[in-house]
Amino acid sequence: MKGLRINSYIFIFTIVVSVAWLAGCIQNDLPFPRIPQNIIAVAAVGESKQAYIDSIAFEVNLYLDETVDIENVNFSEYRITPGATSDPDLLEGTYDFSSPVYVTLSRFQDYDWKLIANQDIVRYFQVAGEVGESIVDPVGHRVIVNMPAGTDLANLTLQRVKLGPEGITSITPSLDPGPLDLSYPLRVVVACHGRYEYWTIYAQFTETIVSTTSVDAWSKVIWAYGNGPADVKNGFEYKKEGSEEWIPVPERYVSQTQGAFSCYIPHLDPLTKYAVRAVSGENIANEVQVTTQSTAVIPNGDFENWCQIGKIIFPYAEGGPEFWDTGNTGASTLGQNLTVSSEDTPTGSGLSAELTTKFVGIAGIGKLGAGSIFTGKFVKVDGTNGILDFGRPWNLRPTKLHGYYKYKTATIDYVSSEFASFKGRPDTCFIYVALTDWTAPYEIRTNPKNRNLFDPNASYVIGYGKMQYSGTMDDWQEFEIPISYRSTSKVPTYIQITAATSKYGDYFTGGNGAVLWVDQFSLGWDLDD
Repeated sequence: MKGLRINSYIFIFTIVVSVAWLAGCIQNDLPFPRIPQNIIAVAAVGESKQAYIDSIAFEVNLYLDETVDIENVNFSEYRITPGATSDPDLLEGTYDFSSPVYVTLSRFQDYDWKLIANQDIVRYFQVAGEVGESIVDPVGHRVIVNMPAGTDLANLTLQRVKLGPEGITSITPSLDPGPLDLSYPLRVVVACHGRYEYWTIYAQFTETIVSTTSVDAWSKVIWAYGNGPADVKNGFEYKKEGSEEWIPVPERYVSQTQGAFSCYIPHLDPLTKYAVRAVSGENIANEVQVTTQSTAVIPNGDFENWCQIGKIIFPYAEGGPEFWDTGNTGASTLGQNLTVSSEDTPTGSGLSAELTTKFVGIAGIGKLGAGSIFTGKFVKVDGTNGILDFGRPWNLRPTKLHGYYKYKTATIDYVSSEFASFKGRPDTCFIYVALTDWTAPYEIRTNPKNRNLFDPNASYVIGYGKMQYSGTMDDWQEFEIPISYRSTSKVPTYIQITAATSKYGDYFTGGNGAVLWVDQFSLGWDLDD
């Protein structure tokens, strides 16, 4: 009996230890949920435009006015995912953004965010008769002025100078418009925000009186850039391959800032070789030969091709190119298609796209859905939200988006917290086109917890144009959206075209019953006179 009791104790002890060990294993093996913690809103004091928040890359780009001290930046707004903590808290203290600043958002796991400050400070140094524009080097703290050979460098005329932020920068010795001696390097002290920079200003001779510095060929337009004396009439000439005649570019196409000048040459032929050269008075610059690009048609831009797969309606022929998509994949989870084909067209024949904003739900539970059509793909549903891939590969540079639209507005009756003040206003339709330098389709997320939307001010945008309307139209109207480019030399990699019944539909804000019809989308390639 004694041995039996001992064995029983051993058995019970073994069970207790085993259970405790097993419990420990179960407890340690349960992972914490991985929920990305996001910066929802951030605003620096003195910003020049709204910050761009990239919740995919965990990166924020701030845009500061040139007068802001980049080494002492304060914040007026900083909001993060509810329940998360931030180290540091940007609302406390000042921050040096001469290099990126990092913050860590924590809840279950840590998420490191990178904040970058962008600050464009306009600087110039202009001398009468210089060739081209003076080179202002803010990193090397130097200015280089190019003058025609034989110029008396001791008797130059300074026209204007700005080497730091407007109104808060001093230069010692003072540089005022008037006589300027650059026969020897001129050293000055530039002071701003209590810091001092030591600059050197040089003048040098150039044997080149006029030069064609660069030429960018689009499909039906060429852009040309040149340098020449500032006090001489400057311009450009061009000719088509095989022609002996040089054609002067009309003055209305030419613009000039001191000795730097540029032009655009419209009404050209696609896929054609041209030669372009700058001219300055009687002097002729080097020739640059280029070939214009092709033109292209937007696939299914007339919205004639549609198909239905299961319950979902798609804006392309079954088995055909999938250039466009809609939000129907998300709305169909509650039995709705918000974007469909319509026989209401501007010509009275064929099909158009009909986009509707309506509350999508069951028994009063759901969300407002805004009809939309976009270049890209609806990837998947995220709860009652969506994840999309924006953009289709594209390497041409159109000058405008052309098409037809008809709109019936509705009173905004559903709003998110960000746009609560919009309730009761007429809804607004929105159409835009963008050319970007994305390396892959751009992921869009509408979930407020990790929202990531298209930003026309982001650095990835090369060209952009938009239009909007908030009334009710009796009939179709033609539209044309000019595309503004930040650079004539950058070649895009993707095109993004979006039409939406409700401008703020991504925020589930709009008017139940608003309808937008669109048709006959095409791209323009020329520039008007």
